[in-house]
Amino acid sequence: MTESRTVPTLAEWAGGLEGLRALTKRFYEKVPHDPHLAPVFAQMDPRHAEHVAAFITEVFGGPTAYTSQRGSHSHMVGRHLRRHLTEDLRKRWLALMLDTADEVGVPSDPEFRAAFVGYLEWGTRLAVLNSQDGVTPPPHDAPMPQWDWGPPGGPWQG
Repeated sequence: MTESRTVPTLAEWAGGLEGLRALTKRFYEKVPHDPHLAPVFAQMDPRHAEHVAAFITEVFGGPTAYTSQRGSHSHMVGRHLRRHLTEDLRKRWLALMLDTADEVGVPSDPEFRAAFVGYLEWGTRLAVLNSQDGVTPPPHDAPMPQWDWGPPGGPWQG
């Protein structure tokens, strides 16, 4: 007899929207004190942390609040257009996010962290690419990325 088990989404494993809110709230509390990131976020919407938490929750298989309230993936991409983000800023953002994840108790098991870091690496590299001059905005109905436990794909697959 085979036992059937439901695999939790990454959002569920991370504590749902509340867990990801705690992460983004604490992260964006730290940003204004970071000499590298503060200028990038100087005009940050007071609800930015909430929007990012909703976005990550949806990408990680949770409720679709971001899409319902803010639009598709193109809205998030649009927030990065012509921002001229650099590799150094990307690395600083990522390092601060990972430090904050440890601080607020985001699950540290290797399986979750591999998926979590994989998404952050992918998303921050995409943000840098989309922040450069000449990038064409995606269509308004661009689908949200969906991230799960794996296995990862890659450009080698065609």
